[in-house]
Amino acid sequence: MSFFAVLLALLLEQLKPLPRDNWVHEALMGWVRWTGRNFDAGKPRHTWVVWCVAVVAPALAVAAIYLVAAHYSLLLGMAFDVALLYLTLGFRQFSHYFTDIRDALDRTDEGEARRLLAEWRHLDASELPRTEVLRHVIEHALLAAHRHVFGVFFWFVLFSAAGLGPMGAVFYRMAEFCTRYWGYRQMAIDAPANDALLALSRRLFGLIDHLPARMTAFGFAFVGNFEDAIGSWRRDAGLWLHPNEGIILAAAAGAVGVQLGGAAAPGVTPDRSKTFSAGIEAGAADAQGYTAGAPPQQGHLQSVVGLVWRSVMLWMLLVALLTLANVLG
Repeated sequence: MSFFAVLLALLLEQLKPLPRDNWVHEALMGWVRWTGRNFDAGKPRHTWVVWCVAVVAPALAVAAIYLVAAHYSLLLGMAFDVALLYLTLGFRQFSHYFTDIRDALDRTDEGEARRLLAEWRHLDASELPRTEVLRHVIEHALLAAHRHVFGVFFWFVLFSAAGLGPMGAVFYRMAEFCTRYWGYRQMAIDAPANDALLALSRRLFGLIDHLPARMTAFGFAFVGNFEDAIGSWRRDAGLWLHPNEGIILAAAAGAVGVQLGGAAAPGVTPDRSKTFSAGIEAGAADAQGYTAGAPPQQGHLQSVVGLVWRSVMLWMLLVALLTLANVLG
């Protein structure tokens, strides 16, 4: 049933994606704000209470609803699976930025591309040269694909196999969303976050994302240039501040033969305050910290899209085989 739930959710999301500023996003922000306002009293033990209420409680509620629905009807349980996956899994939750930036670069409108990148990542991109714009777009698109698709996919299949329906998908997305939300609040003016809460959230999400990140990296290697991807994984993952991000980006860089890293290396959770680094122009004599490969070009954007979709097909095939083996067994 997991295979058909994921397939239907992906098809539904392609046919009718959620709008950019949708009610689900607003509801999540309201929920996370409410948990912090009502359960965070500033002491270390309270950070665990806030995280559990914000992340674990919705996942448990979803599991309980699914068990009740599936008890009365398998089709009702299936429909609940698809509905929750539609809200938590899919490319259209971030791909509009990628598409708009690619279109702007096709028109050689680099100013618009920088504006869209700054809006996407909430950082100043006004000084980025074209090569660095491409590098950042590729990095953030790869990590967004992992966190909106592959990570959700992994945890959904894991919990679904245990009979808990979409609990895993909600658990992963809430953990990722809370880490991102509290991080951006800390970066915003007049909106400080509890440093201990942010540190706990990042540490726990790093553990939650540990295995999915490596599965995503292996998928990129399998459907891309395997030898170069594994070599880059082993050699260059340490270029990024956050290990899970480094593994994904290094493997993807080797899989498609593109140069990532450099001054852009911190990735999707930058520890910069309010600006991107301008980076180093491609070909500069003092360029350091890049993966092997060609400097980012327009064609690499399409290569990345192909890599991600081939990896989706690989994961879907594996789940289909597991489903078939379970039926036949």
